[in-house]
Amino acid sequence: MIRKEDYIALAAFRKALRKFLRFAEQGAIEAGLTPQQHQVLLAIKGFPDRSWMSVGDLADSLQLKHHAIVGLVDRCQSAGLVERTTDDADRRVVRVSLTEKGEQVLEHLTQRNLDELRILGRLTSELEELALNK
Repeated sequence: MIRKEDYIALAAFRKALRKFLRFAEQGAIEAGLTPQQHQVLLAIKGFPDRSWMSVGDLADSLQLKHHAIVGLVDRCQSAGLVERTTDDADRRVVRVSLTEKGEQVLEHLTQRNLDELRILGRLTSELEELALNK
């Protein structure tokens, strides 16, 4: 049987997660990006083992359709956040990588979001502690 404390902890986590997502989305907007553009930058920078992603990689990472990613990458490229290059080994693969501007914007947003995560982590722990002590 699931305990009341489990529901309380899950509800606190869900609230903290939604609060963080809203905070991150607002930060992207304040930086002149859409939340989806921010997600593209983060996906590329956070991709293991290399500094670029293919359109297919991005579609998988963001769980969007190929054509939606193409449009999103187009808008990121128009904003000067990413660049496309053809892969030397496989000319069918288009590499999407961050520009210097994209790197700078992402670093700013990432620092802001990491600071907020630390605050939310402490808050979530305090909420769980309060729930368990009642």
